[in-house]
Amino acid sequence: MLALVIAIDLPENVPLKINYGPIKVTTHINPLSIHFSLGKIAINKDFKTHLGLDLKGGSHLVFEADMADIKKADRNDALESARDIIDRRVNFFGVSEPSVQTLKSENNYRIIVDLPGNEDISQAIALIGQTARLEFTEELPPDTKFATGTPDFMKVTKKTGLTGKHIKRSTIQYDDTGKPAVGLEFNTEGTKLFAALTQRSVGHKIGIFIDGYPITSPPVVETPILDEQGIITGQFTIDEAKKLSVAINSGALPVSINLIEQRNIGPTLGAEHIRKSMIAGIIGLLGVVAFMVLYYGRLGIIAVCALIIYGLINFALFRTIPVTLTLPGIAGFILSIGMAVDSNILIFERIKEERRKGNDLKSAIFFPQFGLIRGFALTLGIGVLTSLFTGVFITRRLIDMFYRGK
Repeated sequence: MLALVIAIDLPENVPLKINYGPIKVTTHINPLSIHFSLGKIAINKDFKTHLGLDLKGGSHLVFEADMADIKKADRNDALESARDIIDRRVNFFGVSEPSVQTLKSENNYRIIVDLPGNEDISQAIALIGQTARLEFTEELPPDTKFATGTPDFMKVTKKTGLTGKHIKRSTIQYDDTGKPAVGLEFNTEGTKLFAALTQRSVGHKIGIFIDGYPITSPPVVETPILDEQGIITGQFTIDEAKKLSVAINSGALPVSINLIEQRNIGPTLGAEHIRKSMIAGIIGLLGVVAFMVLYYGRLGIIAVCALIIYGLINFALFRTIPVTLTLPGIAGFILSIGMAVDSNILIFERIKEERRKGNDLKSAIFFPQFGLIRGFALTLGIGVLTSLFTGVFITRRLIDMFYRGK
């Protein structure tokens, strides 16, 4: 068991060189990873440390949702729907371990997005805020009069009812000339609408709009397309095709959102936080080790070994679940080690008390401990849960009460 825990806790990509006589090894140490496949069952698990925004660096974004046109009874659902869509967009975009949360306070509806490690923040903001309303239109009636110089896309603005909601999936493809394009797969209703549109538009142009803007020159329909597959071609770069595909896949936002706060945290600051946390943790642990060994002697050494195993198991659990480590999270981890020391102190003090009563060492060690640990764990667990409840719910309500309107 301990070997498995150590294998999970191993640091990532640490160089290892062995040069001893005929034995020469150059490799890298990495934590355990599991990749297993049996029929339809596939397990792919990499055990690695997940760092939060304050340690890894990245961007913290706060968006305000405009609920002016949304009924009050529907605002919570609209906010949650927008959160889900933004979450899909960020994941499609390829940002690792993003965090997307909602925050509601009276008439303020906000979405908080944390993007650890993200460097291209302007592109991420544009993607998150894009409403992505995809529409297919057809040419206006032949007798429609246009002013001289009217661009082609203005002549194909007759709505067809075919929109992004009729698309099951969008992928990046390449057209016949090898240029990037966006492939579309329609649902059942969309297939019927698209077939009818292309049948009546043979020899005519159709328009493809995102949020009211044409994304390509209106293509001419050469033959009817009766299956569920379609393709959008144009002068796309691979990045433009990817962004368009992501926007279509994630769907349209039910409300418009505005960026009201942006905070960037550089990786250098995150590394400094980690360094200071490590120094503080090592100093604190060395103090605990020194106290336990000097005060309890051999029992203290046993307690230190138990604490090391406790720390290894805890860290392995963090990687397995996984838990995203933030600066407060590291503080909580160090604090939990202090609580683990308390249980050892209770045991040792009870042993000393039993010895003072004249009991032999075996009775003093094994008789009183289980009741002590059970009582300590029960009261500590209840206290931690109560503290979380009062801190998250009660304190927040009291703050709202005393600072309402300020």
